[in-house]
Amino acid sequence: MPSISHKIQPCLWFDSQAEQAARYYTGIFPGSSISSVSLYTEAGQEIHGRPPGSVMVVAFELAGCRFTALNGGPIFKFTEAVSLIINCDNQDEIDYYWHHLGEGGDPAAQQCGWLKDKYGLSWQIVPAVISDMMRDTESGKAQRVMTALLRMRKIDFAELQRAYRG
Repeated sequence: MPSISHKIQPCLWFDSQAEQAARYYTGIFPGSSISSVSLYTEAGQEIHGRPPGSVMVVAFELAGCRFTALNGGPIFKFTEAVSLIINCDNQDEIDYYWHHLGEGGDPAAQQCGWLKDKYGLSWQIVPAVISDMMRDTESGKAQRVMTALLRMRKIDFAELQRAYRG
């Protein structure tokens, strides 16, 4: 039995699409994989209501971060209160993740580098240096970056850099 090496591991609750979502996400992030799929059994069926042999939990890894996807039923839905941040090094990375994760998602939920994918999960696709850009409040750099950022849906990294430089 494998031991858990990460103290904190996100669990994503799906109705019945855990395996489909895990395959989708691992197909987008290079070097990612599904490590295990666990199935429901007859035990506890009166509580979980899932057919024996159907997918219960999928363990997968994206860019070095371990996740669990659970088919728990329609009780809970994703909200923007929780999002996953992808720190990108350049515009090509931003464009890649924006295109792949945004495909089939909710276009109305796109603002300031945020998007909602086809499963309803929110992502922030941002330059890795955005936190540094937002720290310099004395010179007005952070204010200029925020002003530029608020006008964007998908991040335009060059535009943020111009705003930062003034």
